[in-house]
Amino acid sequence: MSLSLIGIIFVQSFFINNSLENEEKNFELSVRRALSFTSRDIKEIELRDYLLKIQPFIDNNTEADSTVIRQLFITTEDDINDKTIVHRNTVFEERFKVPSLFFEIDADSFNISKLSNERVTEIYNNNSIDKKRTIAPEKRLIQYSSMPDLQKQMYEDTFMDYLNDIPIYKRITPIEVKALLRRELKDEGVNLNFEFAVYDDDLATKVQTQNFEKEKAYGIPIFLDNNNEGSYRLWVDFPDRKKYLLSSILWMIVLSIVFTSIIIIAYSSAIYQLIKQRQISQIKTDFINNMTHEFKTPIATINLALDSIKNPKIINDQEKVKRYLGMIKEENKRMHAQVENVLRISKLEKNELNISKERLELHDLIEDAMTHVELIVEDRQGFINTHLGAAKSSVLANETHFTNVIVNILDNAIKYSDEAPKIDVYTESIGNSIILKIVDQGNGMPKQVAKRVFEKFYREHTGNVHNIKGHGLGLAYVKRIVDDHQGHISVESEKGKGSTFIIKLPLIS
Repeated sequence: MSLSLIGIIFVQSFFINNSLENEEKNFELSVRRALSFTSRDIKEIELRDYLLKIQPFIDNNTEADSTVIRQLFITTEDDINDKTIVHRNTVFEERFKVPSLFFEIDADSFNISKLSNERVTEIYNNNSIDKKRTIAPEKRLIQYSSMPDLQKQMYEDTFMDYLNDIPIYKRITPIEVKALLRRELKDEGVNLNFEFAVYDDDLATKVQTQNFEKEKAYGIPIFLDNNNEGSYRLWVDFPDRKKYLLSSILWMIVLSIVFTSIIIIAYSSAIYQLIKQRQISQIKTDFINNMTHEFKTPIATINLALDSIKNPKIINDQEKVKRYLGMIKEENKRMHAQVENVLRISKLEKNELNISKERLELHDLIEDAMTHVELIVEDRQGFINTHLGAAKSSVLANETHFTNVIVNILDNAIKYSDEAPKIDVYTESIGNSIILKIVDQGNGMPKQVAKRVFEKFYREHTGNVHNIKGHGLGLAYVKRIVDDHQGHISVESEKGKGSTFIIKLPLIS
């Protein structure tokens, strides 16, 4: 069970950690994709702005500064019809000078070109003296939007060369970068606050936010030249990245913790029950052994007395018969008392013992209890001293049961004193309660035993030595009776220095 539990916790931890790593990889992939699209958007916007400025020069019939004409001729012979077909494509390149003040370029001006072409197909009859044009020419103006890719690339390459000399803060603003990043990140499903900065090699530029930190940022090159090289790099940082990643698998973490906790609690409960059952089994075994010792002597005494009475010499001796019958009666009472003690505890456990209470003086109950044990104390040459200092001692109690409580405690003090028993009984009033202390100078007990003396069937382990009779029910009975009287009982003890039992009961007016 322990190995399985450790394995489950390990697998859960590994699974959560693996899921977190996958989420982080997906997050990084989305961010880098958004950065790539942002870099593309920055380039397209920049080119679009410059091309919009030169478009009027391409579209309008502005007088060119110079014109270059290039022609391509393709001639085919039609021998069947005796004709010559000439395909002619004329390309006009008109060049314009544009002032640089429109484009923020450190030069007086720069040139742009407008391309147009004229396609003509002419058919000549070889037998005719005059050659005639049979098909009208086709003219077409080439604009940027309809240019072939090769010509578009030519424009872009040309502008990229110009733009590389412009400072970064003139090419794009932080507001534009932020808007582009937010849009692309949102499209990738990353709705998270971010900080960004544009670096020129390892130097920060003016295009950045205030709280940017580069340590855990994601970067991508921007403003690449015609060779896909450049010194500028766009970095983006997410201050709440860890919280965002954890929130994405929060439900998984919570469920794992909940179910693992349930397993741990169930496991701990099972282990606790196993240990508890083992302790109960041991206690019951000790109880059976002690009860065996308790009954073995009376039974043996009764058997001996009965055998003696059956003896012809004894049966006619009335004095001896009475003596043996008295022994049988006493031993029978002893066994009956033991059985009653067990039954009384059982009824208390099931709340079947009806305990009626009345107004009594605790001092009177103490004096009554002492009369039950004083002969035994005197026989062992000990003493019981009373120090009844409580001004009031009226309590609501059952006379029989509470007398038994005091008798049981005094009996324990006597039994667990190897020398002459020395017992002191104190009472004192504290507020609306009365405190009863029974102090002995006997053997005492360790702290771990003192914590469990009120448990049913519990006795201090002394190996196989049973020199002190008992079955571990006396103090359990005492605690149940005190609790039933809305009181509290505790014990203070130290091995070899005696014990002090303290009972606190509510006073009645």
